[in-house]
Parts: sequence; C-alpha cells; structure tokens
Amino acid sequence: MTAHKPLHLVPQLRFPEFRRAGDWKHDQIGNVASITKGKGVSKADITKGGVIPCIRYAELYTHYREVIHEVVSRTNIPHEDLMLSLAEDVIVPASGETRADIARAACVLPERVALGSDLNILRSDLYGPFFSYLLNSPLRHTIARMAQGDTVAHLYPKQLTQVWLAYPMRLEQQKIADCLGSLDDLIAAEGRKLDALRQHKQGLMQQLFPRPGETVPQLRFPEFEDAPGWRQATIGEFSPFSYGKSLRKDIRNLAGHIPVFGSNGHVGWHDKALTDGPTIIIGRKGTVGAVHYSPVPCWPIDTTFFVSGSDAELVRFKYYALNALGLAAMNTDSAVPGLNRKACQARELRIPPQFEQRVIADCLGSLDDLIAAEGRKLDALRQHKQGLMQKLFPSLDGQ
Repeated sequence: MTAHKPLHLVPQLRFPEFRRAGDWKHDQIGNVASITKGKGVSKADITKGGVIPCIRYAELYTHYREVIHEVVSRTNIPHEDLMLSLAEDVIVPASGETRADIARAACVLPERVALGSDLNILRSDLYGPFFSYLLNSPLRHTIARMAQGDTVAHLYPKQLTQVWLAYPMRLEQQKIADCLGSLDDLIAAEGRKLDALRQHKQGLMQQLFPRPGETVPQLRFPEFEDAPGWRQATIGEFSPFSYGKSLRKDIRNLAGHIPVFGSNGHVGWHDKALTDGPTIIIGRKGTVGAVHYSPVPCWPIDTTFFVSGSDAELVRFKYYALNALGLAAMNTDSAVPGLNRKACQARELRIPPQFEQRVIADCLGSLDDLIAAEGRKLDALRQHKQGLMQKLFPSLDGQ
C-alpha cells in the first residue's frame, strides 16, 4: 500500500514550544510497531484472589479509558501459559460487535499484565499513552474501515500494519498525552461526582417515602415532624392513568417543539401535544414500570400510561412517589412484558398532605436540577475532548 505525504503534516493546534519543530513523521503502523496476539484468559479464568493481573478484550468496552494505570481483574493461570505485557504496550480488540466498537485502543502502563486472546498487542518506540490517544483520534475511523465481518467484526494484525499514521518527536508525544490525560482525569472526577449525586438521590428517596408497613418516612422535614401519619390510598385514587396514543414513527422526528415519550424515555419530537401540562410517563410495554417526567406538555405514545396536570409541584411529587414504589416489579411476566392497568391502579401507597408533597417535590426537584447540570457539564467535557483530539492530531484525509 502506498500513500503520498501531505504538504504540511502538522496538527491544527500545537503547543508553542513545538511550532517550529517541523512536520510530523508519516508511516504505516507496521513500520513503527510490532503486532502480536494475546493469549488465553476467558471469563471463567477470572478469580477475585488471583495473583496475576489480567485484561480481557471485553473489559476495554466496560472498564478502561485510553490509558490503563490499574488493572481490575486477576487470574491464577500459570504465567508460562500467558502473554504478559511490557510497559506501555498498546492493546486493540481483535473482535467486536461492530466495526465502530473494535476501533479503540488502550495503553497498558504496568508490566507483567496478562493480555487475553482477542487482543492485538502493539509494541513500539512511540510513547505508549500518546500511541493510544493517536489510535483513538479520528484515525479510529480508518481502523474501523479495516475491520472485516458483519455479525462479528474482526481486526487482524495484517490489517493494522497497513494503517497510516503521523507522529512527532517523543517530547511532543508526551506533552500531548499529558494534556489529554489531565482532561481524562477531570472527566473521571466529574463522572464520580455525578454518580455520587445519583446515589445520594436514591438514598434520600428511600428515606423521604414510608417503607412498606410504615405510616411515615424515616426522614421528615422539621415542620412536619409532629404532623399525622401519611394517609393510605390506591394509585388509582391518588393518580389515575390515561393511555398514551399511537404516533407513526415516520412523523415522530418532525422539526417540532413537543417532546414525544415512549417507555424508554424521550424518543423524538412532534408539532402537537397530547397533554396540557407537566406529565408523568409510565412504561406499560417494553421497559415496563419505567417512570419519566416531562416538565412541559408532551405526546406519550401507546406503549405508556401518563398522568398530567397543571400544578407542576404536585405532578412532580407524584413522579417521585411512583418512582419510589418500584412499578417494574408489577411486570406481568408474560411472553410480552406489560404493566396491567387495573392491578397497578389497585396498588396501595401512603400520601402526605399537599403542602408536604410540595416541599418533598421541591427538595428532590432541586437535586434533579443539580444532577442535570452536572450531566451537561460532563457531556460538555467529553465533547471538548473530542474536539481537542481532532485538533491535536493532523488530518490524514486522502491517505
């Protein structure tokens, strides 16, 4: 395979100290790295008390980012039956569900980590973290096109050797990797913060609503500590459901401003509303018992029940109360999962006076707003990283 070197092989964004360093080198992976395959380590070989750290290819999709500092799995397979890593090895899946999935890489910083089968192992003189980020840059689209197979995509060493890449001197490689690594650390910290907020909300909801058999919650706001217990009612008395209505898939994505909801949540937009105010959407088919909330009028489709009203705080309290009940447990367990309206409406729950409902809704609503804001911040950081990677690596279009 041949390719013509671009006239100016430099990134759009370059650190000041390297702006006069000249063009990046241009070569194929096969000329800068050796490629071998991992060995052994099936899911059954993973054991909590294992003495050898190991990585299976599936864990690249669930556990690891571009740079692996610590390894989560262990095995007791004899070391002579394993392929053990060298410092800064870069691993790429050899198979995956899709071509897009397979085009990812991770640098294994520790030595003597067992690398399982279905992993391509790249060893080179490039700085490992930089090499990993480079392969995860827009270059991944080229790698994805190299993969073969429809049901399962495969990526062989021979194909990887033919991929063209560009790289600078090692000092610049380290600078780029350090920059992206710092951003990854920030993204990970924000992700942990978001997880902590979600866990806090779950714990708070368990305390703000009475447990089965109890008449008051464990945690009650000071102004209600001497108030009577919550009254008992059925869901039907508290919040009767209506059925969602069908809406053709081909018109759900119109350039409208009305959200369309299914049992999995928001699924598109429409130009008309079925409800007249804030709405609770409950999955009755598909994702049974899932409870979603729309602060604005919407169109719940026919896989849902819905509750709507003009008093936003009271509707939002109903949303939290129904979430706390765990309606998914009422799945009919038939061939097609479903939520029986009659049985669901007969389910009993405890309800406080409306003023207490408003205070609880305001508390949990404020926490939801904070969670949403943190989620947007995390999404913005991830998008920033993607944009930065496009500018920190030269384009090889046409190669």
